[in-house]
Amino acid sequence: MNIDTINPYVIKILISAREKDSISSISKRIGLSYGWTHKWVSELIKEGILKEKWKGIILQQNNKSYRETLKFIRNNVSETTLYYSVLNLFGIEYCFTKTDAVYFWTEGRYNIARYREYYPIFIKVKSEDYPSFLWYCKKLNLRINAKKGVFYSPEIVDKFKFVKKGDYSIEPLNETISFMNRNIYNFEPALEMIDEMHKKGLNIRYKEINTL
Repeated sequence: MNIDTINPYVIKILISAREKDSISSISKRIGLSYGWTHKWVSELIKEGILKEKWKGIILQQNNKSYRETLKFIRNNVSETTLYYSVLNLFGIEYCFTKTDAVYFWTEGRYNIARYREYYPIFIKVKSEDYPSFLWYCKKLNLRINAKKGVFYSPEIVDKFKFVKKGDYSIEPLNETISFMNRNIYNFEPALEMIDEMHKKGLNIRYKEINTL
């Protein structure tokens, strides 16, 4: 691929592009104006990675530059960062739940039972979006329900509530608190953090009291 074509927007387009797609749909998924998306899509058409057809585009999945760029992304972005960051480019309805919701609501201060060799990422995915989710995971070689490494642990549901924290969709705080209460022995310290940060009146006192 021409070095002048490689930039963060093109990387997002390559991740987000579906087998059959449109510039307007890609524009919405990657959060870039239609005009700029059109410009970079046109460059990818010149590279042979995308092909124009009627009012849309077709992803040329066997294109060498396309496959090498995806490989480059997988090899040069940390796995956990990749798994979290690409979800917004899929154009699906999802939200982080369970341990991940706790992690976000505690601003990254509480993360339990996860490490490099075993790192499940807990998300809810809307049932109608699950086929698209599976397609993207196959495209990017992202694991689902694995036994080791980083992987998605999805819960497939018809509908769910979520709130936005920064760029991410998160299970609402009250639902996250309910999850922590059901698993109190693992999350009592996190409940105290939540109480301090969000003033929820939980009356949790986990910290040891210094009696000296």
